[in-house]
Amino acid sequence: MEITEVRIALKDSPDKKLKAYATVTFDNVFVVRNIKVIEGTSGLFIAMPSRRVKQPCPKCGFKNELRSKYCNQCAGSLPASAKTTASDETVSSSKEHKDIAHPITQDFREYLQKKVLQAYEQEKLKGNAGLSP
Repeated sequence: MEITEVRIALKDSPDKKLKAYATVTFDNVFVVRNIKVIEGTSGLFIAMPSRRVKQPCPKCGFKNELRSKYCNQCAGSLPASAKTTASDETVSSSKEHKDIAHPITQDFREYLQKKVLQAYEQEKLKGNAGLSP
């Protein structure tokens, strides 16, 4: 599978960790949107598109986001097991989101990250070139 196009949308806020969103086309037939380019402690990396994990209300069955205290449908109190404490925050934050699409092999993940970060650097240069007098 080849990456045939990478489009980058830079984010404006320089002090934030989220630097850009990428849209990647594979073999001119399949598109994945909302791949995030993030500044981590050891440099840039990509995060695949994800959605928030939801849990059903035991009373009415409505699916609420994790860590909600009350159901958005029936206003019933949600079980304490769904709530987290401050010490659980770092452990549970990675479990709050689930990838919608993701590479299966490490080789393909590295290939995808390399292509997206190359396109990000090129887009950044284009943006800076437009600012020069």
